[in-house]
Amino acid sequence: MSDFAGMEDLLQDFLVEAGDLLSGVDNKLVDLERAPDDRGLLNDIFRGFHTIKGGAGFLNAAELVTLCHLTENLFDKLRNGELDVSPEIMDVILAATGSVRDMFGYLEGATQPPPADPDLIVRLKAALSGELVGIAPSAQKSVGELVDAAQPGAAAKSGEPDWAALHAAVSGVPAKAAPAAAPAAAAPAHTDVAGKSPEQIVKAAIGRRATDKPGYSGPVGRRESERARDNSIRVDTSRLDQVLNLSGEIGLTKNRLNALRSEILAGSADNETFHALDVAVSQLDLLVSDLQNAVMKTRMQPIGRLFQKYPRIARDLARNLGKDVELVLAGEETEIDKTMIEDLSDPIIHLIRNAVDHGVESSDERKANGKPTKSAVRLEARQEGDHIVILVADDGRGMDPEKLRTKALSKGLITDEEANTMDERQSFNLVFMPGFSTAENVSDVSGRGVGMDVVRTNIQKLNGTIDIKSAQGQGTTFVINLPLTLAILPVLLVRLGEQPLAVPLSMVREILPIELDQVQEVGGRATMVVRGEVLPVLPLASLLDWPMERVPDYGVLMQTAEQSFVLAIDSFAGREDAVIKSLDDFRPKGVAGVTTLSNGQIVLILDMKELLGSAGDQRGVPRSYLTRIARAALAA
Repeated sequence: MSDFAGMEDLLQDFLVEAGDLLSGVDNKLVDLERAPDDRGLLNDIFRGFHTIKGGAGFLNAAELVTLCHLTENLFDKLRNGELDVSPEIMDVILAATGSVRDMFGYLEGATQPPPADPDLIVRLKAALSGELVGIAPSAQKSVGELVDAAQPGAAAKSGEPDWAALHAAVSGVPAKAAPAAAPAAAAPAHTDVAGKSPEQIVKAAIGRRATDKPGYSGPVGRRESERARDNSIRVDTSRLDQVLNLSGEIGLTKNRLNALRSEILAGSADNETFHALDVAVSQLDLLVSDLQNAVMKTRMQPIGRLFQKYPRIARDLARNLGKDVELVLAGEETEIDKTMIEDLSDPIIHLIRNAVDHGVESSDERKANGKPTKSAVRLEARQEGDHIVILVADDGRGMDPEKLRTKALSKGLITDEEANTMDERQSFNLVFMPGFSTAENVSDVSGRGVGMDVVRTNIQKLNGTIDIKSAQGQGTTFVINLPLTLAILPVLLVRLGEQPLAVPLSMVREILPIELDQVQEVGGRATMVVRGEVLPVLPLASLLDWPMERVPDYGVLMQTAEQSFVLAIDSFAGREDAVIKSLDDFRPKGVAGVTTLSNGQIVLILDMKELLGSAGDQRGVPRSYLTRIARAALAA
């Protein structure tokens, strides 16, 4: 039975508001670390935590209230000048916000959260008493010695450190005896802790977090709750008012059309009646178009809601790696389809982690190269036409195309011939190959060669593309191009014989006529030279495994993240903004969905990336094959 029976609506409202507040607190904490004397920031953070604590009180979440109260007291001392902001205190505060988020996981599963990790409570109390600043020389002991010192009596028998005694060993402050805790894993082996902060010592001594405790189910409950909440959306009331007004106008136009229909059926066929009918139909067309745009805007959300969690991630990773990195956000007001926001989260997280781990250098290396010791990673979003562009850029060491080719060659991902013919752009795209990694050693952050492949796959699922720009010694930029919305897809209508098919317009660069004397054979395959670049000719019929009965008259120059090619077609029928209908029950290979044209005809929307991936040979067909077809057509 739920711990919040009868309070479900209040609980969901709290989680939505508190989640936004906590994300804002995390971002302000990262800003506070850069500007520790900013009292305005401290006041904002204090108010945010105070609001969270008040909401938790209404829900009788006693353990969450206790943790918030301790953290709020620490903020109060900081804003009143009784304590100074230090890296040690910031680590404790950020650990507390992380624990609060874990408690939200239990609440999202309709369960009261358990007490916070005793380790965290000890550290918060030490910070409040001013004991967390620095370590006395006598405290420079090994982890094993600290744990041994913290395990007297019953605690030693249970294998669980005595938290108060452990804190006393770290801070040098006598502590009262604490009751024995539940059995836990044995202490880790002795390691040297010289030069580490108290929280690092405690973290190493414990070797586990609250989420490792038996029975922990917070994140699972949170994921399930997030999926349920993702079905709802916040919409500005002015946009709803616009939808309502347009609906009313459409209703009035419908009444006018019904009246005109009655007049025509009654025998009225004069020019004035038909002119009125034409005006009403034109007005209805305009209103429906406006209504469609207004409804689409209700799906749009500021991308800043996605961006706000990344400064904390970048800060924690940089501190863990011993680097000084600042994440700069831009274009947070840019709006994007809400259904895309969740799918963008993981790719952007990986790109930021990649930039902090691989892209930027250590402070010493940057100083030796004449760069500022603090590196910058920029996360930017902007709208360009009917697309959203997202940039993840760093000012680090950049990428070496030759090194990338050598690494891919050593892993057997490419052949010598491919390596010798690759240009710079193709070399950069090697990082997207499964199994490719430039890391020498596998770590918690990188080295397994799976991350960038997943990034590209997730972006492609959103009908987007990702490209890389890099200069050695200057940095690397990942450029993500996405459609404004997934519900409407601009397409180019092409034909094979009389059969119309749709291809995503985002991949189309231009349309070219195909003349047989312009088609050359390179490596046994048909190619065309377009502005000095040799491109393979891929007949759409061969990709679909359809019989090709004539030489295609036109070629569509298309570009993906991996290659450019000429898609050979019979003819084309223009451009349309297709409303995509998915095929959930039956989805043929290479088909992304279907749409209905203005004449009522149903057209398949092709998934070009899947078609190219499933093709046995992506280089095209022999030129002689096209010649034989041409001769057969002439003979007929």
